[in-house]
Amino acid sequence: MGMSNPSALVEAMNRLWSQFLPQIEERVSTLEDAAAALAEGSLTLSQCEEAASAAHKLAGVLGTFGLDQGTELAREAEQLYSSGPSSPSISSGRPAALAAQLRTMLATREK
Repeated sequence: MGMSNPSALVEAMNRLWSQFLPQIEERVSTLEDAAAALAEGSLTLSQCEEAASAAHKLAGVLGTFGLDQGTELAREAEQLYSSGPSSPSISSGRPAALAAQLRTMLATREK
């Protein structure tokens, strides 16, 4: 029982995108907040865990909407934050770049 009308599928996916966009944006905000805390030198273990969880959820949902690059960026963020706030790999400035790329991706996705 698949959809035989491709435009109906596109419309359905766009409705789902609109429905889930606030949650997706909130998860990107979590990554932005963690990156800001990292830059200030105040990133906590709790923030790392929250950011890793948000990135994990983003990795799953972005691929569903055809944003495979977003999935890869989110997976990279998840790995960085999973290493903890004192890990040398997280202090690279990469978390802020990943959050910015994800934010741009959300802003440029066609509705």
